[in-house]
Amino acid sequence: MVGPGAGPTTGPGASSLVDGGIVYVGALELDVLLGDVHSLKEKRSVVRPVLAELRRRFEVSVAEAGHLDLHRRALLGVAVVAPDAAHARDVLDACERLVAGRPELELLSARQRMMGPEDD
Repeated sequence: MVGPGAGPTTGPGASSLVDGGIVYVGALELDVLLGDVHSLKEKRSVVRPVLAELRRRFEVSVAEAGHLDLHRRALLGVAVVAPDAAHARDVLDACERLVAGRPELELLSARQRMMGPEDD
């Protein structure tokens, strides 16, 4: 049902646009080189725990988004929604540090992007 009082635009989980709030979306691309990996199956066994830890620790959306056919490379995509740009950047920075600190991965490059109300 669509109309007043229906859907996620009311109640405690309401969209911040209803009450005049601002939403920022941050995105992070991490290009990583995997260590001693010789197959796509081994790659999955290395990448999956990293994705799970990012989700669990930082409550972000994350996926393997590129280099899917290369067994020693992975492109990880991370996204976060926050009420202010500084918080979104802090979360993405923490995600980058976590990946950079993993001994089984070598972080080749990282790129952050931020979308906010000025991007309309």
